[in-house]
Amino acid sequence: MKKRAENVMSGGQVAGARYSRALLEPSLMGAADRAAIESGVPGATLMEAAGRAVAAEILSRWPLPDAPVAILCGPGNNGGDGYVIASVLKEAGWPVTVYALAPAATGTDAEWAARRWVDVGDILPLDEAACDAIASAAPMAVDALFGAGLSRPFEGRAATLSRRLSDRCARIAAVDTPSGLCGASGRVWGSAPHAEFTVTFERMKPGHVLADGPAHCGEVIVAPIGMPDTALAGPCDGAPFHVDHHAVFSRSFDKARAGHKYDHGHAVIASGGQGATGAARLAARSALRVGAGLVTVAAPQTAIPECASQLTAVMLKPVDDAAAFGALLQDSRLNAVALGPGLAQGAFAETDLEAGERRARRMVEMALDSRAFQLGERTLVLDADALTAFADSPDLLFEKAAAGQVILTPHLGEFRRLFPDLAEAICSPPTSATRPVSKVEVARQAARRSGAVILLKGADTVIAAPSGEVAVSAAAYARAAPWLATAGSGDVLTGLIAGLAARGFSAFEAAAAGAYLHVEAAREFGPALIAEDLPEALPAVFRRLFA
Repeated sequence: MKKRAENVMSGGQVAGARYSRALLEPSLMGAADRAAIESGVPGATLMEAAGRAVAAEILSRWPLPDAPVAILCGPGNNGGDGYVIASVLKEAGWPVTVYALAPAATGTDAEWAARRWVDVGDILPLDEAACDAIASAAPMAVDALFGAGLSRPFEGRAATLSRRLSDRCARIAAVDTPSGLCGASGRVWGSAPHAEFTVTFERMKPGHVLADGPAHCGEVIVAPIGMPDTALAGPCDGAPFHVDHHAVFSRSFDKARAGHKYDHGHAVIASGGQGATGAARLAARSALRVGAGLVTVAAPQTAIPECASQLTAVMLKPVDDAAAFGALLQDSRLNAVALGPGLAQGAFAETDLEAGERRARRMVEMALDSRAFQLGERTLVLDADALTAFADSPDLLFEKAAAGQVILTPHLGEFRRLFPDLAEAICSPPTSATRPVSKVEVARQAARRSGAVILLKGADTVIAAPSGEVAVSAAAYARAAPWLATAGSGDVLTGLIAGLAARGFSAFEAAAAGAYLHVEAAREFGPALIAEDLPEALPAVFRRLFA
């Protein structure tokens, strides 16, 4: 039996060194390749291992076909892998036809693989006639045209073929990434087929989990190909990493810390006015469930009865205006504060929306100016109305945020209000003259600009620190949780992060762990989820993680 490739999106990852969870951008994967070759591993050996890994996956999944399988090869290393795949499948008795978009580059490992294939089979040109023949007759195809390091749009006859194959529901296996999918950003550059599965090597790429990646990759299998750990360690150091419980729970939940409830922190959730307290209540219950020792909702006096009717273990504090909120924050034991969910809404905003927005802004400023925050003893989580309140002057928010531990948790619309140029870069379709922009790089730039940890929401949530550290929490493949698209789920995420910050997690740790738990709770509950179900699913998540 071959050593089984790892499906790293199946719900867990390998424990051990940090870099085992790295998402290697194509340039870093290239550096790892070069380091492996310099250490004495021939490039042809790596190519042979890669091709055999893909072939083994095909043989284990697909039945022997009646018609020839089309192997589509590009001129580079991805095409070289394709020639190896063709050789292995032919040895196994499969009918194989190889098509080349262009000859293998001279003097490369791909040329070696192509020459070896020529000893047993032909290489046909991938021209218009071939495209028509493959699309009409091939039951299966292997896309080995271009890998993760795509340097130009995927256009022309090969792109036309990939569309035809996808339209005809041919079974497609992709090598590294489906051709046309940018390995760094996960965005389609020109055109890309929809694969049944994708085999990549040693480490996933950001493009497998970002943007369009999950829709085009099918299932991602990570195959080891014999790269030395020393070759991977350098490129993986500082690379984006995929969040899992090994990565984020440095402060483990499986061993209770001795001490008083105050030793587990005190989180404050600022609420909107009467009729708009639901968001804060969701956040508060989440903060309590995730382990904060105490949680207080700070709400206008007129909203206290509404909150009291729904909350029991969560404490309440009447706070009618920014001055009262500032007085509350003089208590240095309040080590995590969340502002934003419903903050500018409620009875006081019904007749004067601007009054609600002014209240939200002043309360955020009070929190940023508080002594405990300035001393680094308090973490602030800013979401929703707390972000929108600074849409006309984001630089003021950034100047104050840089003084301490702040987490900004925008969805794309809120992100656009604070970082319009960065939002434009990630939303604009790539052209022949502009490369696809990665959500990872955009979040990194936003974190550096703001001095805050950025949690940019989505199915491909990205968490970035001003230091450059980046994590990705992807609700994709086996971790897909589409039912998270429900009112209030973002408020729960805010509460999770605030509760973890209260427990003592750093801003980056709290954001990454909160994003991970958010998805795990949704998966634990399943379809028909509403936001109130998320905190109640956490105990089962913890039991599963730390059994």
